Amino acid sequence: AGVLIGGGLAVLVLSSNNAAQQNGLPVLAPSTRALLREGAPAPEFTLNTFDDQPVALESTRGKATLINFWASWCPPCLEETPALIEAYNELKGAGQNIEFIGIGTNDETANLQKFAENNAVPYVMVADPDGKVSDAYGARAVLPTVYTLGPGLKVLDHFQGGGKTTEAMLIRLAERELQRKQTRLARALSDEVVRKNPQNVKARTVHGYAALREKNLKEAESVFQEVAQKGGPGEILGKEGLVSVYAQKGETERALQLAGEVEGKAPGRAHVHVVKGDILYAQNKKKEAEAEYQAAVRKEEVEPYLAPVRYNQLGRYYGSEGQYSRARELYDRAVAIDPYYIEGTTNKGITYEREGKWDKALESYREALTLQKNDAFAAVLARKAQEMMDLQKDQERKKRVDQLVKDLAARFRAQEKSRSRGEDAWTSPPLVLSFVDFQEKGGLSERDGYSAVLLAELSSLLNASGRVRVVERILLERLLEELNLGSSDLANPETALKLGRVLAARLMGTGTILLQPRAALLSLRLIDTETSAVAQVMTRELGDPGGLEKDVFQLNRDILRAVISKYPLRGYVIRVTGDQALVNLGSKQGVVPGTKFDVLGEGESVPYKGKVLSSAPRPFGQLEVVRVEPDLSYARILRQERPVKGDDKIQEKLEDSGSR
Repeated sequence: AGVLIGGGLAVLVLSSNNAAQQNGLPVLAPSTRALLREGAPAPEFTLNTFDDQPVALESTRGKATLINFWASWCPPCLEETPALIEAYNELKGAGQNIEFIGIGTNDETANLQKFAENNAVPYVMVADPDGKVSDAYGARAVLPTVYTLGPGLKVLDHFQGGGKTTEAMLIRLAERELQRKQTRLARALSDEVVRKNPQNVKARTVHGYAALREKNLKEAESVFQEVAQKGGPGEILGKEGLVSVYAQKGETERALQLAGEVEGKAPGRAHVHVVKGDILYAQNKKKEAEAEYQAAVRKEEVEPYLAPVRYNQLGRYYGSEGQYSRARELYDRAVAIDPYYIEGTTNKGITYEREGKWDKALESYREALTLQKNDAFAAVLARKAQEMMDLQKDQERKKRVDQLVKDLAARFRAQEKSRSRGEDAWTSPPLVLSFVDFQEKGGLSERDGYSAVLLAELSSLLNASGRVRVVERILLERLLEELNLGSSDLANPETALKLGRVLAARLMGTGTILLQPRAALLSLRLIDTETSAVAQVMTRELGDPGGLEKDVFQLNRDILRAVISKYPLRGYVIRVTGDQALVNLGSKQGVVPGTKFDVLGEGESVPYKGKVLSSAPRPFGQLEVVRVEPDLSYARILRQERPVKGDDKIQEKLEDSGSR
């Protein structure tokens, strides 16, 4: 037996039985197994490290895993190792949930250990002394062999040989990081390839799409222009990238013109049809958009990190048309191509949600969270689905909600308002806010349910502030279902106001989300249901749906600031004991410890032309709340020009509006 080395791989040539050795190399029976196919479950194993610590493949479940079969006598393996070490350090250094396992095969354990120690290999190294694991993976005869495993420990990719194969492996790792939205790592890995081979246009293209996903259009355009100028395959890759850049810049005519050029030179390319479909959908040319999405699905030439998008967008189109089963088939195809494509997973859940299948919806959302636990979008959807399932299981609560919905629906149809506030017109009641779903206009975003997620998260923050009560989404959705009101009905301001009055909401929140190539633009209106006046208008650019927390947090602050400014809490001093005042406002009205109130005295009376005019009440004292009960608060007297006494009016101090 001997070793043939060529083309960047080592092949063990075998001519005798398992126990024999020649030239210091173990001679093993040739593998009867082929390489594992993509999507196949990786065979389980437990192997020992060089200091006899067991390592089970199962321990890496939930992590992105790379398995490298190698030997110390294999030159391509040794040449590949520095690249693996660099990639591992880059990924681990960025906090990625990954694991590399080096499996030494067809070699003496002492030789494997010596090499690992001399090269300070940072990842787990184990030995496969009898070759059974290597055989199960089809990795005994040709080295190095590398597998990458994804969710469920299923095979994502496999590579055999070093040299150009190592380069291809690094590009694939970069592409996988791009798929997982880890753009910085995608850049680093692709740049490593370009440093060693400046002519590698695929690696440079990954860098361009990483910049594009970061909304760095200037850099992306520069990279794609550079790639296009290299000619050959680079011309198509570069121009295809430029089509996406121009579309995101809003230069639609330029994007469509260049897309046509790419189609003419490379008719098998798929992604330009996705971009064309998105442009046409935003122009309300929906049938033309459908045709482009279908063309994208039919064509096979597409970069791996772009491949699932074509199925997703066609699924989004069918979902918007109410064809949920058809949409789910396409989402499944998207996720089959890229198991980390959580857009397809959450979109599938929303189709179940719209059919009232909350258990299946929750299953999809939880699956997305196992892949990306910090995804705010999936977390909000999962919480909403769980609440709906809990309601269905709690028969008593469901009965109460159903009865309340029937009562509210009857009042809506009879055009009755909620009960009056009573005789006390000064004391503030709890401020209730109700949102109706924002209308989504413009393009077809990759992720469905933008409006619902935004409102659910915003409502949660507003309720947590204690200052505002937001009508439960479950109650509102059940009421809309009972009244058979859709988004087009709620776009009518009169209908929305009528709904708000029935729900005893002082403010009604309505608005639109304009989906644009680079970002979404939110226009929010808060309408006073008592006066029908627009109390506040807010316009805000929203970022990526996966990172919604920052946008929602700021929107929450803006709404609270507007509420406190325009609807300050008002009440009375009940009594005064020493330096402490008891007031008739509590947590039900939104009072929290630290809330400050001005104590108001009667304004000056001004005689003028036979009339006595009264000026606005003047503050003569100030209180700060130190303890809160549901209906009452205890406040410390900070200042008083005259003694504060019972029945003095109080009003929330506006200068503290941003403190909540």
